[in-house]
Amino acid sequence: MPLLQIEEDGFRLDGDPFRIISGGLHYFRIHPELWGDRLHKARLMGLNTVETYVPWNLHQPRPDEFRMGAGLDLPRFLDLAAAEGLHVLLRPGPYICAEWEGGGLPAWLLADPSMRLRSRDPQFLAAVEDYFSRLLPPLHDRLATRGGPVLAVQVENEYGAYGEDTAYMEHLADSLHRHGVDVPLFTCDQPADLERGALPGVLATANFGSRSTEHLATLRSARPSGPLLCTEFWIGWFDRWGGNHIVRGAEQASQELDELLATGASVNFYMFHGGTNFGFMNGANDKHTYRPTVTSYDYDAPLDEAGDPTEKFAAFRQVIGKYAPVPAEVPPPRAAKFSLEAVELTESIALLVAAPALGDAVASHRPLTMEELGQGYGFVLYEAELPDAGPALLELEQVRDRAQVFLDGQPVGVLERECHENSLTFAVPRPGTALAVLVENQGRVNYGQGIHDRKGLLGRVLLNGSPLDGWTSRPLPLTATEDLPFGAGPATPTGPAFHRGTFDVDRPADTFLHLDGWTKGSAWVNGFALGRYWSRGPQRSLYVPGPVLRRGTNEVVVLELHAPGRERKVAFRDAPDLGPVED
Repeated sequence: MPLLQIEEDGFRLDGDPFRIISGGLHYFRIHPELWGDRLHKARLMGLNTVETYVPWNLHQPRPDEFRMGAGLDLPRFLDLAAAEGLHVLLRPGPYICAEWEGGGLPAWLLADPSMRLRSRDPQFLAAVEDYFSRLLPPLHDRLATRGGPVLAVQVENEYGAYGEDTAYMEHLADSLHRHGVDVPLFTCDQPADLERGALPGVLATANFGSRSTEHLATLRSARPSGPLLCTEFWIGWFDRWGGNHIVRGAEQASQELDELLATGASVNFYMFHGGTNFGFMNGANDKHTYRPTVTSYDYDAPLDEAGDPTEKFAAFRQVIGKYAPVPAEVPPPRAAKFSLEAVELTESIALLVAAPALGDAVASHRPLTMEELGQGYGFVLYEAELPDAGPALLELEQVRDRAQVFLDGQPVGVLERECHENSLTFAVPRPGTALAVLVENQGRVNYGQGIHDRKGLLGRVLLNGSPLDGWTSRPLPLTATEDLPFGAGPATPTGPAFHRGTFDVDRPADTFLHLDGWTKGSAWVNGFALGRYWSRGPQRSLYVPGPVLRRGTNEVVVLELHAPGRERKVAFRDAPDLGPVED
């Protein structure tokens, strides 16, 4: 592979002028059997480069465990990009934002209450050093200096919006070099944050989605010479629960792209293909009010969530063709989808009944946080006995993020961080009544100072103004569904419950799980975690990648936190429902 050179008048590739025309494509948001398809379509739109973040929290789920196989096989992804003739911009963090759980920072970092993320805290830097020592050596052969596709590597991510410690950024750049990165480095920031996030001697780039001429002028003012690159050209946006589905028209977005390319600058679309926040990996924002992101990361991109070309694909391809060669090969039409109505979920088990099979309870005088339990994602079940009968006021100092409260297994209320709720009144029927509080981690904050986002019940728990002691805290990470003890307990449980059904498939293909009439929870197909659903919308379906299905009998499991849909049925349909569009 040729080498990228950063010259005063722009980029060069082995001495020849070069313009980066790139698109975001996150391997961890795409089923690995579909990587090749998405990369091929990137080339067909006219891209010569793709960009990807690297999620530290997936690759290193515990301090002593590092994963780089299956859906996290980054070397394979880079090899597929090279085989397609694509270069790569690699963004390894340690912080990535990306509307991803905790901005990609591992939950175990927060087990120490003194930890200061994205800083020169020695504990944090030691963890980063260990991460780079595991991640980077297997990628050496994929660097352009060794014939691989990786042209350049990013230092941190939009640091200027978080802090201004240049020494911290210099430390990260030095660490990348120490671990074998010898291709050019770059930083990226929004125009107003360029000075705080930039590094002397390192290429500075800007992130924006409109007013290209103005923002590139700001970048040029900060860096009087060198290439101009928009590392995140926002051509869509993400959705949050309780909002509308955000779209950006193809005509407007392509006009903005034309303006950018007319300046001679390079570009990376954010996103070319968004993909999906599978499992529990969506992030959240908290600007005085906590707002979790939805499961879909469709992003109104040129490829939709299922990898099919959208109107933007054709519009962008036409604009790119004015400035660079575009392959003659015609992009494929929308792929066939699998459909099946009325799949009945015939088996059920209450979550409170199944809990002992899902995690071991830990006794303590107070509720333990998710991080103290060594848990990353999912739920924690807290249990205690109430000493007296009569009216009760339960006060939970901090609910992170949504608590369902039960007395002797019966639901008595819900407290939501998003609504700034932390107290509940109820009548205790007898001394020794069992109190249970099921707390959901709805996604760690991925942007701003709120990234120190510990989960579960934080702080004091008061009952009628006095501390309530004698708790057990049971982690429920829900990393697997095959061991659920279906058949135990009542056939039609009340409250949170798992529901299971089977269905037959002749030809596996992409599809969308619709849960009409269901309220809130998560879903799995053949053990693959699709993500969360919530009737508040906007998203009302879950993407099911075709490779998850198999010929013959398949299984669907739904964890419904409130009430299941009528007759406990779900449907697989050939089109998504991402909700009403924002005006």
